Parts: sequence; C-alpha cells; structure tokens
Amino acid sequence: MKKSLIKKIMAVVIVGVIGIMAVGCSSKSTGEVKDKLTEIKESGKLVVGMSADYAPYEYHALIDGEDKIIGFDVDIAQAIADDIGVELELKEMNFDSLCEAVQLGKIDMTISGMTPKPDRKKAVDFSDIYYKAEQAFLIQASNKDTYKTLADLEGKKIGAQMGSIQAEIAEGIEGASVKLLSDVNTLILELKNGNIDALIIEAPVANLATTTNTDLVVGEEIIEDSEGGSAIGMPKDSPELVEQVNSTLKKLMDEGKIDEFVQKAVEQVKNQVE
Repeated sequence: MKKSLIKKIMAVVIVGVIGIMAVGCSSKSTGEVKDKLTEIKESGKLVVGMSADYAPYEYHALIDGEDKIIGFDVDIAQAIADDIGVELELKEMNFDSLCEAVQLGKIDMTISGMTPKPDRKKAVDFSDIYYKAEQAFLIQASNKDTYKTLADLEGKKIGAQMGSIQAEIAEGIEGASVKLLSDVNTLILELKNGNIDALIIEAPVANLATTTNTDLVVGEEIIEDSEGGSAIGMPKDSPELVEQVNSTLKKLMDEGKIDEFVQKAVEQVKNQVE
C-alpha cells in the first residue's frame, strides 16, 4: 500500500517537473527579443557617451553658476532624444573607451566628433556623416615661423588624443616622438608648458583653442579629412536605431540646424573667455 502511494506521488512530482521545464523552455524559445530603439523608448531615456574636452563639439562650461556639458554634439543628442520621445542623459568618459562602452551596453550611443574608421566599424554601427572638418596642428606662437607644415614636425615631440584619427596622423610623421593622452585639455597644457612641440587636432577645435590661449597659434598646413567626417556610433545590428538617428540628422541638416548648433557652440566658447 505504501509502495503504491509512493509511486503515485513520484509520478505526480515527475509530471510536474516536466511541465515546469516545458514551460521554461517554451518561454525561452518564444521570448521576443526587443530591438535597441524599443529598449530606449521603454526605458524613457537615451544615454549618450561623449568625451567633454573637445570644444566646440562638447565641453564643460559654467552656466548660471552650474557646471554643464554643452556643445553642438549635445544639441544633436538632444534633438535625437526629442524625436524618439525620451529624456537625454549624458555620460562623460575617455574618448578611447566610447566604442567599448557602446558594445558593453553602458551607453546607447556615442556622439563625440568620432570618425567612422574601419576598425571602429567592426565594433559599432555608424550613422551618416553629420559634420566634416579638416585636421590642423597647434604650436606655440613663438614657433610659428619654425613649424609651418607637417614636414617641419619630423623628429619633434607631437601630441594627440588617444584613440583618435589625429593619433594616426602623428604616428605617421617621420621620426616623431608621439605622446598620446585621453584628455585634449591636458594635451594643450603639455604644449603650453613646452613638453610637446605640436598638438594635432581638428581645425575647429584648434581655432577655438587659440581664442582661449593667446600664446598658441594654428600651423599653416591644413590636413584634409580623408576618413569622411564625424558620425554617431551605435550598437551593432541595430538597424531601427540607425534609421531613426539618420532621419533626425537628415532633418537637422536640411533645416540648417547643425550649422546653427556649431555657430552657437563657437559663440558660447568665446563668451566663456570674455
């Protein structure tokens, strides 16, 4: 009698376990995988990573006594968030860690004056180009007649931002001793203190740097950006998000808004100096 009862109980337990396993397997196999754009909408916020040391793209400024990150990349990020219908959250990090942060899901996208180089395309998907800029180099004003071209910088100490296209340019200068740092403002200080002879940087950033540092000038040679300009980095295989971002960028460019954002950012930098 006891053996019969035990057998019945075991049979019920086994059936129950099998049923639970079946439900579990079913939920895994039929569970809907949400695309990145849907995830952002449901979270209610867009998390954008940037390196805020690159005026006029993005930089720190005192606004009504409060330290804020501003710049035309920030305005673009806000426009994208508005079109998606969510709040914008900015996360500041080193430039050379931005793509990895996208890959790891720490941020939804990076908007930081980033050039879509082939090696970066392996890590993230990029939007259309939203801004094109030439490359330049900063030098001390006292050396303006000595360092006019890249050829004049051969064998010299050159600075550039770590992980940037400018770093590649610097490393291509024959005999140069290249110093790479993550923070552009620190590199500018290195130049002012004579620790490097020149700093390779985007032309708009270089021109603004001379506004806030009158002891620096831009070298005469301007380097064409053969890589195509700046784009927004997003997670791989997120076509819905890329399409949404490209739609916003196209609208902004068609309406001339990006040019307005750039001009506003430049004026804000100048006002900070005044």
